[in-house]
Amino acid sequence: MISSTDFRTGLTIELDGGAWQVVEFQHVKPGKGAAFVRTKIKNVETGAVVERTFNPNEKMPPARLDTRRMEYLYETDGNYTLMDTETYEQMELTKEQLGSALNYLKENMEVNLQTFKNRIIGVSLPNSVELKVTECEPAVKGNTATGATKNATLETGYVVRVPLFINEGDILRIDTRTGNYIERA
Repeated sequence: MISSTDFRTGLTIELDGGAWQVVEFQHVKPGKGAAFVRTKIKNVETGAVVERTFNPNEKMPPARLDTRRMEYLYETDGNYTLMDTETYEQMELTKEQLGSALNYLKENMEVNLQTFKNRIIGVSLPNSVELKVTECEPAVKGNTATGATKNATLETGYVVRVPLFINEGDILRIDTRTGNYIERA
């Protein structure tokens, strides 16, 4: 059990049947009355952030988040099949479960699947991925006065802003945390 006085940023606790991560915390000792811990906690499954105060003697269990290394195999009828790299067990996920990870997902890519009480709560990708440009507007000569950019469609269908010198067929490194172009690979 974790006492509320032991809260630290990034700590994950189980509260009301869900997993919550401490985003901010502050130990408050007012002049009158009992001390308390003011926190901002984020629901790991939904992403909702709430503010909550705890008594200093309140205790709660740590949330056990499991991470499994998976390999993305293929997509059929809106279902995305992943395989556990250790047990070779396959599972299907929906678009909603994958969320924004779909923008960067390529066949045979390894991802980490996070679960809480056997419920899928998220997919974490590598910090950057290399994707091929499938469609791109040609650069217009003389249009380079100040860091101009244009749209490029990647092999996953994701559209990203890139510098004018990028052409169709180029391989780009994309930051999966921000969705921005990093460099040509």
